Formats: sequence, C-alpha cells, structure tokens
Amino acid sequence: MNIQFKKGVLEICVLSVLAHKDCYGYELVNDISKRIDIAEGTIYPLLRRLKDEGFVTTYLQESTEGPPRKYYQLTDSGRKEEHELKDEWMRFTTSVNALLVGKNDAAE
Repeated sequence: MNIQFKKGVLEICVLSVLAHKDCYGYELVNDISKRIDIAEGTIYPLLRRLKDEGFVTTYLQESTEGPPRKYYQLTDSGRKEEHELKDEWMRFTTSVNALLVGKNDAAE
C-alpha cells in the first residue's frame, strides 16, 4: 500500500482502536497491523502528538510479562476528534469511490 495513504489514515485508525479499548503501544501496532502493514516506529510519534494535543492520556499498568505497560486512553476531546475524523473519512471515501467507478452525481 502507498506510504502516503497509510500516513494519512493512521491517526484515525489509532483513535478508532482507542475508542473501543485502552491499549499499550505494541498492542496498537498489532491491532492495526492485522489490516494495514505498519512499522512499530510509526505509532509512537503519533501517540506523543495525540497526547500533546490532549486527545489521549496515559497510565501505567502492571504486567505479568515484564515491566509496567503504558496504556493510552481517549479523552473526551479525543472521542470528539475520532467521531469528526470518522465522519469526514466516510464522506471522503464515498466521494473517491464514486469517482473511481465513474459516477458523477454533480453533472447529473
């Protein structure tokens, strides 16, 4: 998949996963990687930015498999951002898909 496509949708993917459950970084990578091929290193700068923007908070939770894990959780503004991005994405993909199949509602 085109790297620019992935960069453009990674934020909404992270917010969407976090809308369903709190996750630690590696868990996020695994969940998203099931559908989109991403590198682990791409998630952490994005998570840092989302935290700086107030869309996520973090907390530590003990792990039986090693040191405590840093979990990411959506804030209220993060939930709002996730809804807005999801709505925008749905409108965008509907328009692009219409163009790809040759539908031109504006000209009809």
